[in-house]
Amino acid sequence: MRLEILGPVRVTDGNDIKAIGAQKVEILLATLAIRSGQVVGVDQLIAEIWGDEPPRSAMGGLYVYVSQVRKLLRRPGAAASPVLTKPSGYMLTLGSDELDLHDLTRLVKEGRVQLRNGEHEDAVRSFEEALALCRGPLPTTAVRGPILQGFQAWFGEIQLECREGQMEAHMALGHHRELVSDLYLLSTEHPLREVFHRQLMLALHRSDCRGDALLAYHRACRTLRDQLGVEPGPALKDIQREILMDNGR
Repeated sequence: MRLEILGPVRVTDGNDIKAIGAQKVEILLATLAIRSGQVVGVDQLIAEIWGDEPPRSAMGGLYVYVSQVRKLLRRPGAAASPVLTKPSGYMLTLGSDELDLHDLTRLVKEGRVQLRNGEHEDAVRSFEEALALCRGPLPTTAVRGPILQGFQAWFGEIQLECREGQMEAHMALGHHRELVSDLYLLSTEHPLREVFHRQLMLALHRSDCRGDALLAYHRACRTLRDQLGVEPGPALKDIQREILMDNGR
C-alpha cells in the first residue's frame, strides 16, 4: 500500500488505485500524511477540515472521518491500523516507501548533493524523477488550515527548486540550445525569480544569441523595477557583464 498526496490524494496498491471521494476525508488524510510520524491535535485537524468556524458537530464528524480513513488504509492481515489514537489527537505511521512525499524529499536532497558535487547526469535524473511525482496541488477550496497552507507553499517552492536544479545541471552538460524555450517559459511564468532570467541569459549567450541574451536582461530589469522597485541582483549583473565583455573569444 502506498499513499500519494502530491496531487489529489489517493491510495495505491499495485495497479489498484483508490481515489478519495469525500473532500473532508481527503483533507484529514493529507494532513495526517504531511505530519506523518507526529501527533496532530484534534483542534488542528478540525481547523484544517472546517477552517475558523467549525460546526458544533465537528468533533463527531472528525470521529467519522478518522474511521473512514482507517477503513481506507486497512491492510489485509494487519491487526493494527496505521492511524493511531493518541491522548491529544491522531498519528499516521507509514514506512519510508509508503508515502510519495518521502520519495520527493529524498530525491530533492540527492539532487542537491549531486549538483554540488558536479554529478550532473545524476542530478538531472533525480530532479526529473522528483518532478514526475508532482501531480498537482490539492484543490484550493480544500486548503483552509495552516498545515495544508504551509504544505501548499512548500510544495510550490520545492517544484521550482527542482526546475532550477534541472536547468542548471542540463546547462553544465552543454544542453544550452535545448533549454532556451523552457527557460523563456519559466522566466515568463515566474518573472520575479531571477535565477530563471540568469539561466535564460546564459543559455542564449552560449547558443550564440548574444543580442537576445541582452534583451532578456533588460526585460528582467524592467520587470523587477516595475513590480518590486528594485534593481537586479549581482548574479544577473555579472552575466550581463560577461556577455558585454565577450568579443567572440
